[in-house]
Amino acid sequence: MLIDAHQHFWLLKDRQGSWPPPELAAIHRDFVPPDLAPLLREAGVEGTVLVQSLPSVEDTRFMLDLAERTDFVLGVVGWVDLKAPDAPSVIADLSSSPKLKGLRPMLQDLQQDDWIDDATLDPAIEAMQAHGLVFDALVLPRHLAALLAFARRHEDLPIVIDHAAKPLIAEGRYTEWRASMQRLAALPNVRCKLSGMLTEAGDQRPEAVRPYAETLLELFGAERTIWGSDWPVLELAGRYGDWIAQCREIVPAADHAAVFGGNARRFYSL
Repeated sequence: MLIDAHQHFWLLKDRQGSWPPPELAAIHRDFVPPDLAPLLREAGVEGTVLVQSLPSVEDTRFMLDLAERTDFVLGVVGWVDLKAPDAPSVIADLSSSPKLKGLRPMLQDLQQDDWIDDATLDPAIEAMQAHGLVFDALVLPRHLAALLAFARRHEDLPIVIDHAAKPLIAEGRYTEWRASMQRLAALPNVRCKLSGMLTEAGDQRPEAVRPYAETLLELFGAERTIWGSDWPVLELAGRYGDWIAQCREIVPAADHAAVFGGNARRFYSL
């Protein structure tokens, strides 16, 4: 079963003052299940994981409602203010929906690089684990040292790094990124998504993604690498079918079942 482990839906009316700006015309509109469904059919993708894109509980409830009404959405990764005193009770409330599978703080948008390396999060993380939720890490390379400390402190928390930590592919900043990812890959509770990288390539050819994708497979292995589209953000850099075809070419055929479905199913308990 092919699974897209990372896609988004949104309504512009809920995003006033938030990304994406009007100049990103390709994605400055509503995106809802009927927009994605034909792309999934064409690519043979049978299920998805719907991931948050606004730091609000209201957005999480919007996604859970969509998931309940959309057969192909198998799970939702939502948002909770993990440092709020009421975080454990909010997590418990949201977890009443069986389609809530994980939570994702929007670390890439926070000015404090070490926000995640803070014991204030501990009660929320304990609540996540009590309800069987996993942690999506939306980070940039500058956050990886703090994420490493966080992952070591919460060694029983399943963690997945979104978009390979958004390496600076367009700038060719490979060496430092690889070293940081290697340290994280040494932890058995950390996985990584093969997603979002085409956007990070900028004006470089799509082939610029290959060494970074191959590094993920080398470091995390086929059993801890999870494919995702990052649609509709993907629309800024390419087409859905082209991205999955490119990744199928990079990932050895023997590992397709794991990378393009099996790993997501196990990680998110789909």
